[in-house]
Amino acid sequence: MHREVSILLVDDDIVDAEAITRAVRREKILNNIVHVSNGLEAIDALRDSTIIGRPRFVLLDLNMPRMNGIEFLKYIREDSELRQEVVFVLTTSDLDEDKVAAYGSNVAGYILKDKVGEDFEKLLGLIDSFWRIVEFPG
Repeated sequence: MHREVSILLVDDDIVDAEAITRAVRREKILNNIVHVSNGLEAIDALRDSTIIGRPRFVLLDLNMPRMNGIEFLKYIREDSELRQEVVFVLTTSDLDEDKVAAYGSNVAGYILKDKVGEDFEKLLGLIDSFWRIVEFPG
């Protein structure tokens, strides 16, 4: 039996974060969602099991202050305790260099916020299926 997977939402845009959280709830995906505003806060959350436990995955924006998404990915992939985190990029950046950098850091997927639009429910269905089907380490 699968345990519920927590979601770490890393996005400095509070409007986007609230919209994502509302959409998740509207789709009756009841996973625990923890929102932080940048990569540094995300690292702190991942290291503190009282903030977000395992299993979990990360929804990551790229364009953020303090530590952006690409810097966050590079950091966690070099960290022995965090390197296996499952990360989906959910961003406005359509730059090829960002896509190459993200996939070079082994993201599970790269999703453009503006292309999701009406298909956001499909995206949430994909994420919901992902956590239900994929086996996560304990």
